[in-house]
Amino acid sequence: MIADDMKVSVILAHPNKQSFNHAIADTVLRTLQSNGYEVYYHDLYSEGFDPLLPVHEISRDSRLDSIIVKHCNEISDAAGIVIIHPNWWGQPPAILKGWIDRVIRVGVAYKFAEGDSGEGTPIGLLTATTALVFNTSDTSEERESQVFSDPLETLWKNCIFGLCGIKNFHRKVYRVIVTSTAEQRQDWLRDVSDTINNSFTSV
Repeated sequence: MIADDMKVSVILAHPNKQSFNHAIADTVLRTLQSNGYEVYYHDLYSEGFDPLLPVHEISRDSRLDSIIVKHCNEISDAAGIVIIHPNWWGQPPAILKGWIDRVIRVGVAYKFAEGDSGEGTPIGLLTATTALVFNTSDTSEERESQVFSDPLETLWKNCIFGLCGIKNFHRKVYRVIVTSTAEQRQDWLRDVSDTINNSFTSV
């Protein structure tokens, strides 16, 4: 039997099954499973996840579609979360942004203190102790930092996982993908496996 603290949620957002993002996801899955973890895995594009937030879902007490209930239950149940996506215009792909809008929701990932109508500081509800984000990019590290100020770091660390109560956050970026060699990619995949092993040790 898999204990509750041995479940990890893995979310992939890339439309090309031949992409390096998919290779990262495959490595993440193999490493987690070999370490004894149960994995909640979703390839959002392959599954046809609908990223559009309908108006009836905005309220905390909304009646949710069954697929959204499933995602919410899994993210609440997971002891760890792994997100894999490319850097597109300093943002996640739209399908992943829609997943955030529909799943990282009030009452599931965060709440407000009693008497707070929503203007205060949220209280995190996620019980996961660790969150990892793996990104790919065609922008050099120097340009990302100096010109763009690395918006994905701020988004995932401060705006999402920090707000939702996860303190142990780590993000890895592999670049520059467009000019990378097969040898570099193999080295990066070994780094992915090492990162998973360091965060989710064998149980």
